[in-house]
Amino acid sequence: MTSPLEPKTIQKLVDVFPSFALLAGMQLDLFTPLKAGPMRPEPIANAIGVDVAKLKPLLYALVAAELLTVEGDRFANTDEANHFLVRGSPSYMGGVHTLYADLWGAALQTAESIRTGHPQAKHDYTQMSRKALETFFQGLYPGALATGRALIKDYGLSSCQALLDVGGGSGGLAIAVVKACPHIRATVVDVSNVTPITQRFVTAAGVSDRVKVIAANVVEAPLHGQFDAVVLKSFIQVLSPNDAQRALKNISATMAPGGVIYILGIGILDNSRISPRAAAISNTIFINIYDEGQAYTEDEYHDWLTAVGFVDFKRDTLPDGSGIITAQKPM
Repeated sequence: MTSPLEPKTIQKLVDVFPSFALLAGMQLDLFTPLKAGPMRPEPIANAIGVDVAKLKPLLYALVAAELLTVEGDRFANTDEANHFLVRGSPSYMGGVHTLYADLWGAALQTAESIRTGHPQAKHDYTQMSRKALETFFQGLYPGALATGRALIKDYGLSSCQALLDVGGGSGGLAIAVVKACPHIRATVVDVSNVTPITQRFVTAAGVSDRVKVIAANVVEAPLHGQFDAVVLKSFIQVLSPNDAQRALKNISATMAPGGVIYILGIGILDNSRISPRAAAISNTIFINIYDEGQAYTEDEYHDWLTAVGFVDFKRDTLPDGSGIITAQKPM
């Protein structure tokens, strides 16, 4: 007798509530007070300024989510929570909660974006308010710093002299690079509504003498100057295919012979369009925030880069699981 079919995949997919427990814990910064060791709920509530009766269910939810442990009535961080979610830790990720909240909120509107044909949570960086942009890029900043360090450590970026970071947002990637390699001079380019915020991050990091911030549109025209390394993090995925090709042509025109282009982010798919899983699923978010942008396939990137003269095309995976493509401008 055939066993009845069960909705196992559906039940697995609807179990999103541990993610929301994580988000609430990050928003409340409740992991930071626990850095000193196990605590009862009352002192935790006092430390973050909330009502203990409302906090207790979240504490137990985070135990179930394997981010806290409990013995008796004392809660403690797991090793992972201590490493990544305690404010002040070198590997702190807690500030990214603003990004998670933004993207998860956008994803809830996917059906309506498809039904209407228009993104219902559109990210128009030319029109967003200063406050919205600051919140958004603050969430991206830790990841940008980590990416800059990874490019120096594992992808040869330390050998460059002049770096261009296209659509650099917070400037975090360029900041990390010049701090690690004082010989590098970096330029961060973004739209005029974003660059004042970029400049604030650069100034706060104390690297204004080595990171230049300019407002420009690389889809419309090449930049002045010449660069031996260009980074496009989560940039091509914002564009339509036609605009992606135009941008790459203009970027090539600014690069020195032998220069290397680095394209990276979640928006890189293999040619099946269903892997990596995170990239395939991210398109359900991109539908809601971009007019035409999306995750593109390895073949699409290869064709665009080859068409404007790049050689030595390679695709790899970064430590955070996102993709990276490198190619070289011929000597």
